Parts: sequence; structure tokens; C-alpha cells
Amino acid sequence: MSEEDLYLGLDLSTQQLKAIVLDQNLQRTHEASVIFDTDLPEFRTHGGVVQDKSNLNVVTAPTLLWVKALDILMDRLLVAGMDFAKIASISGTAQQHGSVYWLKNAENTLKTLNPDQFLHIQLNGAFSIQNSPIWMDSSTSQECEILEKAVGGPENLAEITGSKAYERFTGAQIAKIYRNKPESYHNTERISLISSFLCSLFLGKIAPIDISDGSGMNLLDIKSKRWHQKLLEETAPNLKEKLGDVVSSYTILGDVSSYFVDRWCFRTDCKVVAFTGDNPASLIGMRLSPEWLAVSLGTSDTIFLWLNEPKVLLEGHVFCNPLDDEAYMALLCFKNGSLTRERIRDSCANGSWDLFNQLLESTPRGNFGNMGLFYDRKEIIPFVSGDFCYNKRGEKVTKFSSLEVQVRALIEGQFIAKRAHVEDIGFKFNSETKILATGGASKNKAILQVLSDVFNSPVYILDTSNAAVLGSGYQAKYALYKKEKCFKEVTENLPEPKLLCSPFQDVEEIYIPMVEKYRKIIDVINYANC
Repeated sequence: MSEEDLYLGLDLSTQQLKAIVLDQNLQRTHEASVIFDTDLPEFRTHGGVVQDKSNLNVVTAPTLLWVKALDILMDRLLVAGMDFAKIASISGTAQQHGSVYWLKNAENTLKTLNPDQFLHIQLNGAFSIQNSPIWMDSSTSQECEILEKAVGGPENLAEITGSKAYERFTGAQIAKIYRNKPESYHNTERISLISSFLCSLFLGKIAPIDISDGSGMNLLDIKSKRWHQKLLEETAPNLKEKLGDVVSSYTILGDVSSYFVDRWCFRTDCKVVAFTGDNPASLIGMRLSPEWLAVSLGTSDTIFLWLNEPKVLLEGHVFCNPLDDEAYMALLCFKNGSLTRERIRDSCANGSWDLFNQLLESTPRGNFGNMGLFYDRKEIIPFVSGDFCYNKRGEKVTKFSSLEVQVRALIEGQFIAKRAHVEDIGFKFNSETKILATGGASKNKAILQVLSDVFNSPVYILDTSNAAVLGSGYQAKYALYKKEKCFKEVTENLPEPKLLCSPFQDVEEIYIPMVEKYRKIIDVINYANC
């Protein structure tokens, strides 16, 4: 290893392809991106996708769009002064759950690419399905029912694969391809996830699927780290051969292909590390460890956490951990995040965050026992919509007595719900627990103080913008040093998270009863909606 070695990370998200180059201290040296809608208008995407006009539930993306985006990205890195000969290793990430279908003989095409031609020209005929189904597709209800029925119901499927059947997950998408386009499926040599597809371009052969991204397919047994035979059989014939074997997320798959050596002057011993999904890569980019929770406060609120044992989740997901084959990561998503906070801000504080914060801070912790649950859109956890306001006696009311009570009821209600569901999946809070806050609302200290109090844990912030692509860059280096150093040692030169809030001493006696009150309220709401 040389002090001049660099590490290349890539992120193929829904709307763009990004690249980041990191030095030995994991500091950024070069960045570039390609925005699909504006940089590649010939593919006629909107938000990076194509929606079927006859069936709006069908959402895909042109596979060749992603290939051409890589051609452009490499040019932009070169123009930015990138010396590819300094890159020691490459890893990447991509939007989860999407799938790519390689036509027969595609691997031979990858192995014999001409460095004098663009990738997108040579791979124009390499795919049996031209438009790849992606995570936004919701057209596979029938296939989801078949998968759940095959193993005795959604709870059994969640125990095996980490999630109940979801329409966007890859297993159901493959089943639909086989049912609707049997000839195309028959002509498919291999099936990749979008992450392993992107990896294949650098490797010069079909790259294996990694266990973290693979655990977002409803096909992988997350305990054995192998494909589940019954689920494969129910999905499509000969599927194991088309998927190949899975590998650990930090696996060094080989040297970069001769195409990149000859066309872009990569060195011949530049290593290609397995690519993974964007959620696992974000866990890497946020440098989470067992004592940390990451709470992302955005349009949707999301919680990432490290699990030592898998839990059965019917509202949430358990993935294999990208840093430790013996561990897992859980992901809980709550639809009603910043947009709901903004609605209450607008109605109570005339659109002013300063006034909103004044109202929030003028009420005591516990809000006199009042609790509000506000769901503008049908929530995931629990599956309900509407506003639910409860007074200190647990009685439902039409509205609260004052604006400040309403504001605190919103913020406390959101975080009490999150704590309840984190506890329900087996996370144990203790004196070592810390919270990393990210997303737009992580800039609001008044809101984060409530988060700290409800969880009885200190809240830290970190510049985790572009966490997924940073995670892929970190993984590129970690894979090279894994035999010598742990992940924490590899990333020790990075700045530590900054402490922003600490809980008050009386919070447990306030919020433990309120968490139990929340559970009782949800039981009543769920019963009423049965």
C-alpha cells in the first residue's frame, strides 16, 4: 500500500450516478455526478424513472441509461484531474430492490470489451429486459401473496428473509418477469441487483450479489446466508443458476477489468470490492456500531440500528450487516416525517421554525400527559392515517387546549412511537446508547432535545450528507485492510460526531409511562381499524 493510494466509491441512486474519491485519510479529493433527467434526456425519464402510462404501478428505469451514465461519469472525473492509476480499490452502492437481466452471452461481452468504444455502445444488446424494475414499482401484489403462502404466511417469510413480502422487493419482481415474459426470462443468462450490475461493469464479468443487498429480495435466508430453495422454486425455474452465489459485502472480487486499465489507465492490480445496497452503505457511511442508533429526520423518518440477532419484523426490515457477517441491521421507516412537522408548523406558528421552537420549549417534558399522533399519509408503523389527539386521561379529543401543547404533542408523539418500535425489535437501551441524528430536522436543536429526552440518550450530529457514497468509499479501503485492522481503526482519522443534546435526569420517569400509553393507544386504533 502507498500513501498516495486513493479509493473510489460510487452510488447509483434513483436520480443520479455519483462518484467520490477518497485519500488515505478518507478525505474527498474528487467528486462527480450525472443527473439522469438533464444529462441524458434521450431516455425520457422523470425523476430517473419511467412510469407506465397504462399502469401507474409499473415503474422502471432503462438499464442502458445507467451504462451511459457511467461513460459520462468517467469522462467528468478525468476532466476534474483524476489520475486513475492512483486508485487502489473500488466499491459502490445502488438503490435497493431493482434488478437487471443479462442476455445469454453477456458475460463474454463483458470480458471482451473494446477499450476504444464506449460501454453503452458495446452493451446495447446485452440485456434480455431493456427496462429494469426498480424499488418504486408496486405491481406485484399477486406474486407477493404467492411468496408468503409458499412458507406459511408473512411472519414466516419475515423470519426467513428479514421482511414480509413487499411489492418492490426483487423476488416478486422476478416472478412477475417470468410470468409475463417467459421467453425473456428463458433468454436471461444471469440476474443482478443494480448494485452487482454496476460492479460487473468494473469487474469485466457478472459480479456476485452481496449478502446485505441480497437480503432485500425476499429470497435469501438471512441466517444461513444462502438462497432459500423453496422461495426460489416458487419464484421462477432455474433461478439459483441465474442468481449465482452470494458473498460477504466486503469481499474483494478481483482486479479491475482490462477495459478500465486500457481506456482509463487504471492500474492492473486495482481491486474491485463487492457493491451493496444504499441502506447498508449508509450504515457504513454513518459508521454505526452496536451502541449507536441513527435517526434520519427527512420526508420520511428512518431509523438504522445494529442487531446482533435477527428479529421478526412485519413493519420494517432486517438486512445482513455489511461490516460483520455475524450481525444484522434493522431499518424502520415512518412515512410521516418532515411534511407533517411542516403542516403543524404552518398551522401553529405561521410557517416560522423560530416560533415553532418557542412553542415547543414553552411546554414541559411530558406535555402534561397529552399525546398526539399525526398521520397525513397512511403510516407504515402503524398502518393508519388521520390525527389522533389524547388528553392526560387517555381520552380522545378533537383538538388540544393551546398551540404549544399541539406542537409538543406532535414532536413527542413522533419520537415516543419510534422508541416503542425500537424497543419492540429488541434493542436494549443503556448508558452507552448514543443517537446520531441526520436529515433536515437534525439542524433543529429544539427538536433534537426532545429526541434526546424521549430516548434518554445523548444526540450527536455528523456531516453525513451522501452517506451511501461515502460508505462505498470507506468499504473500498476497509476491504483491503480487513485482515490487519477493524473498521473503526480504518476510519479513525475521520472526525468524531459532535455532541449536541443530552437528556435531562428525570426523563425516564416521564417517558416510560408515555411509551406504554402509546402502545395502548395504538392497540385501540388498530382494533378500531380491523
